[in-house]
Amino acid sequence: MNPIELGFNPRPPVPWLGPLLLLSTGVRTLLAILFGAYLDKRELQNALPGDVIEEPGTDGELWLDYVADLGDGFNSTYSIAYLLAQPELELDGQTLPRGQMLVMGGDQVYPTASAPAYEDRCKGPYTAALPCSPDSTPQPTLYAVPGNHDWYDGLTAFLRLFARQRDASLGGWRTKQARSYFAVRLPADWWLLALDEQFGAYVDDPQLNYFEAAARQFGPDSKVILAVPEPSWVKATTEHPDAYGAVDYFIRTIIAPTGARVRLMLSGDLHHYARYSGVDRELVTCGGGGAYMYPTHQLPPEITVPPTDTLSRRSSQSRPFQLTATYPDAPTSRRLGWGIFGRLPTRNAGFTTLLGGVQTLLMLAMAGIATQQRNETGLRLFSIPLVSMLVITLLATVFFAKPPTATGKRSWRHAILGVGHGLGQIGLAALGTWVWLMTPIPDWPWPLSLIGALAVYWPVSGLIGSQLVALYLLIASRFGVNINELYAGQGIDDVKSFLRLHIAADGALTVYPFAVDRICREWRTNPTAPDDRPWLEPAQNLVYRPADEPFVLR
Repeated sequence: MNPIELGFNPRPPVPWLGPLLLLSTGVRTLLAILFGAYLDKRELQNALPGDVIEEPGTDGELWLDYVADLGDGFNSTYSIAYLLAQPELELDGQTLPRGQMLVMGGDQVYPTASAPAYEDRCKGPYTAALPCSPDSTPQPTLYAVPGNHDWYDGLTAFLRLFARQRDASLGGWRTKQARSYFAVRLPADWWLLALDEQFGAYVDDPQLNYFEAAARQFGPDSKVILAVPEPSWVKATTEHPDAYGAVDYFIRTIIAPTGARVRLMLSGDLHHYARYSGVDRELVTCGGGGAYMYPTHQLPPEITVPPTDTLSRRSSQSRPFQLTATYPDAPTSRRLGWGIFGRLPTRNAGFTTLLGGVQTLLMLAMAGIATQQRNETGLRLFSIPLVSMLVITLLATVFFAKPPTATGKRSWRHAILGVGHGLGQIGLAALGTWVWLMTPIPDWPWPLSLIGALAVYWPVSGLIGSQLVALYLLIASRFGVNINELYAGQGIDDVKSFLRLHIAADGALTVYPFAVDRICREWRTNPTAPDDRPWLEPAQNLVYRPADEPFVLR
């Protein structure tokens, strides 16, 4: 496990509520959104090769693997990479061989894209899982769809890793795409189209021209698997009605005129498995490749795609889709939310330290007034330090009460919950001040009392304050506020999922969803194994099972 031996540094899970991480990620996100509009890498890709890729499979059949949201902590990412690299997996008595193609569906790295981050969180683990392809089988190919985290450096590191023409491999997988989007002809007149939507924006003209040229090869019997960066069919219902607009425009203007049909849509971004079924189309979210688990119990049981209240002047005919299966199931998803009390302080030490600092400053400001009150006549309630801390606390908690996404709108609900949380933190500081003044420490000389506050009160108040934040997150999530923070704060690295797809010679497409309830956290090195075997083997059982019944598209 030495980085010098492995060639990369196995990273721990991302502490998503860490103050420095939130600040740096926020700055990178803002820069990417502001300057990405002026220097769109997709426009520049028009100069790169734009050929349609062929994946004929073997004897008219093809096996394909799909994984998304994978570049987080080493244990979770490598657990899934290890399973994907196995020559075959047994599922309910069926032997499913390794995919001849591997599609990474977005967010191949967290928290922000960079060459070292890709090396440690994506390329390194997958190279260790499949160092090279066995001589007896053709080398599997790899394709990647950029997600929002891949875009935080303007797509520079993504293109260098997945779209380069020299030494085009990632371990035993060979990369073939030349752009951040691609079209692949599969057996039995199936097609895989992967879109690049920069932060959910429009689809650029060079990309539309590329797919329009590819669509000239479609026929009325062509079937399309459409891979997109986010499940806009869900977000259009729960967050923003226009979220599905770009995908709908693409289907309506590029695919529909050819007579081909989109039978399956795949996405990551939400870190769970969920399938919505329609008359002739399946909408699948499978973002369980390594990042923290996202809940499923808040998913609507039925959605209409496109939404009937979209602002688009033209849209496809709206169709109903029913929620068929989720992983984890709704009861498990709710139950896991209660883990925030234990995991918040342990997974986010920096956040707990920040809370302790705020509580300590509030206490010192309140204690100062109380001390002056003892020595003066009359009532004194005003203090500039205290008022400043009260205002900062309330503003911070109101800002923290955010919608599910940055594009969502705040409402009175967010303000009430934020103010309530802020008053709770202030009340905790008032209680802490009373307890503090009951001790002999405040009567010590001021340097010693200050040291006592920093050494004793800071860590204790930080821990208690984190429990108050946990209680707030649990309550706010019931009102649709801070749902992401409730689960990101826990960083649940278990409950993972991926897909294995099979195109038969008769054209039937079967999708096998895999679930991994518990990842592996202990590994043993494997230095004497054959070259194509993983460098690290599980030192404990790595168990998988079906996340959903296999479903067939004919």
